[in-house]
Amino acid sequence: MKKLLLPLIFGLFLLLPIVTFGHQPKQSLIYLRIYEKTGIEGRFEVNAQELNSVFGLNLGLHPSIEQVRPFQERIQAYLFENAKFSSELADYTIVFTGEITKLNLSYGDFINFHFRLENSENLPDSLTLDYNAFFDEDPSHMCLVAMEYNWKAGLINNEHIVALYLSEGERNGTFSIKETSLWKGFLAMVQQGVWHIWIGMDHILFLVALILPSVVRRRKKEGVTGEAINTTKSGFWGWEPVKSFRPAFMYILKIVTFFTIAHTITLSLASLEIITLPSRVVESIIAFSVGLAAYHNIRPIFKGEDWVIAFVFGLFHGFGFASVLGDLGFKGEYLSLSLVGFNIGVELGQIAIIALIFPILYLIRNNKFYTRLLLWISIVLIVISAYWLTERAFDIDLRLGSFINKNILYPVAHFFGLK
Repeated sequence: MKKLLLPLIFGLFLLLPIVTFGHQPKQSLIYLRIYEKTGIEGRFEVNAQELNSVFGLNLGLHPSIEQVRPFQERIQAYLFENAKFSSELADYTIVFTGEITKLNLSYGDFINFHFRLENSENLPDSLTLDYNAFFDEDPSHMCLVAMEYNWKAGLINNEHIVALYLSEGERNGTFSIKETSLWKGFLAMVQQGVWHIWIGMDHILFLVALILPSVVRRRKKEGVTGEAINTTKSGFWGWEPVKSFRPAFMYILKIVTFFTIAHTITLSLASLEIITLPSRVVESIIAFSVGLAAYHNIRPIFKGEDWVIAFVFGLFHGFGFASVLGDLGFKGEYLSLSLVGFNIGVELGQIAIIALIFPILYLIRNNKFYTRLLLWISIVLIVISAYWLTERAFDIDLRLGSFINKNILYPVAHFFGLK
């Protein structure tokens, strides 16, 4: 079995695809968010190189937002004059919100100017865009238009499905925003649930810490009083493998059930804005939960009651999932369908993780090295938990988590079509 593990891990890494990102230096992008009640919002994303070239600036490739601010009105006026949205219902006026954000890329940051389309609450069937920005200055320039958020079109946090390509020779185009259905939106929320349990390394490692003991039990012996006690003082080396599949499966089922109940409760409460907690507090507690669950494997805190950890900390993981919905642009549209779909996606993601890990644990449970493996993995999880807790509690970026997401989890998720 030891000989098979290394080739297996190596083979998995060979499956990682090469992922290319849609932002290129000679592109501007327009992302739109389509809301059923509040209308259409969006943002222009312009590469710093283009801003330097067209406006004669000297911002460099990675300017801060403070460096861009003095030129904000000038840039927005240029975009206002060169981008016109219209539909079968009306011509829309671009109203800039004043918000500037940016996307950090190695070859030059993209500066984002946020806007809304005035009087767009009555959604049209399609939008037409006339766009003349940057083409005269750079004929090779392209503009990509995408609906980042359109619930009923099944587009949630979309970056890769482009609705319109514009170039120097084709400066206007029309795209539909009403090819929609509730089913598309529901399936999109399911996919987002799967995606966010997959890229949520803290959620994954919390599950790993909980399921590591599923295939072993602490060995007991009869004491003088008839009470079952551990054979070792440490409470760790008394592990013995389960004799059959059923107890291991029931353990997994119990843990996942309590975790699911807990995060469903708080995800719903937070989405309904009945209870909200500061994100920094929630994320810190989630980080702590990984270490506590791992420590419980070494020295039990709740003897025979592992579900307590799954339930109590599952409540905070639910608040974490709720913050994800906000990051996706979700504003409470089709709330019931969204919560059900997202939860189903999370459960499917959990099942996939367990389906990958549990059979391996069950097969190797009888090997004498398994208890050592459980110990060392738990220690590693405690170290990772301490790292995350430090990062989140003190609001500092140590970059390891983003590196793992970008170079391991994101490519694998793209490979399986989750994003």
